[in-house]
Amino acid sequence: MSVSTIIFDLGGVLLNWQPHRVWSPELGEAEARAFMDRINFPALNVRADGGESFADLAKEIEDPADAERFLAYPSLFGRAVEGGIPGMWELLDMLVAQGTPLHAITNFPAECWTAAVTAHPQLGTSFGEIFVSGREGIMKPDERAFQRLLDRAGVAAADCLFIDDSAKNVEAAAALGLSAHHFQGAEPLRADLTARGLL
Repeated sequence: MSVSTIIFDLGGVLLNWQPHRVWSPELGEAEARAFMDRINFPALNVRADGGESFADLAKEIEDPADAERFLAYPSLFGRAVEGGIPGMWELLDMLVAQGTPLHAITNFPAECWTAAVTAHPQLGTSFGEIFVSGREGIMKPDERAFQRLLDRAGVAAADCLFIDDSAKNVEAAAALGLSAHHFQGAEPLRADLTARGLL
């Protein structure tokens, strides 16, 4: 299948998301991870990805100090995405420079998006349409998330290559008729894009 448009996931593909780094400077890595375990941060973060506010989620945290730390996450989010996945920002720049139509779909808290773009301005300039789940209230792998992005971008599924590090998201995209690449590093992706005539 020949494709002309690329749709990127962000976390784990471009962004090296390490949430413990939000609190490590003050707490140290071990205590930051212990704090995250104590409040069940992964479960809270998924709910934020789905559109719940950090203020509402913090109300469920019993310890006031822990709740206050959790509330600081959006404003300090840039720490969680410092750097990036090796080789990927350069690859993105190449695709932008050659004029490849690019879009993005990400499971991401709405309140953290501004900090992410501040940390990585390319997020704000490289993509035509960006679907941020926390703004939409729909998360991958729900087919409605993919369809909404396709509709807004004005592209057909058959014309798109979707890139994600999550196998279940890749499978969901493929089921909708998108070509899909299960991301496992910049070099395998570069090889795939070259083979498809996209690079």
